[in-house]
Amino acid sequence: MSTLHVLENDVWQVGFLPETGMSTAFGRIRHAGAFLDFMRPTAEASYGKSSSCASFLLAPWSNRIANGVLRFAGQSYQLRITSPDGTAMHGVVRNYPWQVLETGRDHVRASFASDQHQDVNFPFRITVRFEAVLEGPRFINRLSIRNESRQTMPAGLGHHPYFQRALLSADDEVQLEIPCSQYFPAQQCIPTGPAIPVDARLDFQRARTIGSVFIDDCLTGRLARRPITFSYPQSNVSIALAADPIFEQIVLYAPVGATYFAVEPVTNANDGFNLLANGIRGSGVFVLEPGEERTAAFTLERRDS
Repeated sequence: MSTLHVLENDVWQVGFLPETGMSTAFGRIRHAGAFLDFMRPTAEASYGKSSSCASFLLAPWSNRIANGVLRFAGQSYQLRITSPDGTAMHGVVRNYPWQVLETGRDHVRASFASDQHQDVNFPFRITVRFEAVLEGPRFINRLSIRNESRQTMPAGLGHHPYFQRALLSADDEVQLEIPCSQYFPAQQCIPTGPAIPVDARLDFQRARTIGSVFIDDCLTGRLARRPITFSYPQSNVSIALAADPIFEQIVLYAPVGATYFAVEPVTNANDGFNLLANGIRGSGVFVLEPGEERTAAFTLERRDS
């Protein structure tokens, strides 16, 4: 049975699962005197499976590496294939238990060290830290990665949160605004070239419903000064997602017929390591020297009350 750490204040109630990669079990907002699921809730029977959770952490890369081949600085590293599509997917940290360092009613801090585990699917030693804090209407997520190797390494960070398409009823459908003007054309989610302007299917620069078309795309060209917004007209709920500029990409995943969708703030584009190796602009991959650390944060803020 997974341990559940619950944070709560007057606005938010959030649960975390340290044994499941520090994944999020639920993210709820107070509405009409009770807590209402804003994030897709996790069935208790699935607490041990990160992909079934409300959100999970992505490090030391997000999304996919084509054929599991990581190329960097003239070297190629064959990683284990972890997805049925033949890629290495969503990093490694979601697959291991994390150590909780500190917890309270409104905050939790935890860490993952790759040298504490065998056969981690990454050729460099890393330490990853996560902190969640509730501050009034704000739910803050901070994620950092440190290079513990003796050599330079590439890296990426991200989050994979799922949100409810509707809150009170099916008519309370979300109006979604994502200030991204470009996307990476792709085949089976692997980019085929540099980013190009968004088409009508992916243009959320003005708030609109998601619609009934399948979406699984990496958006970029983000205006960091403008938040992503989720507005539910019937329940009069509005939530803004503000992300540090290092989160250059937003992956939007909207399966047809599902009651949920994902808006993923990530630093690197899909197959970012190989985009970088191929000299394609906008990979979002950052390079860490030995002992160097990088931190990135995003915040969900309720703005309707």
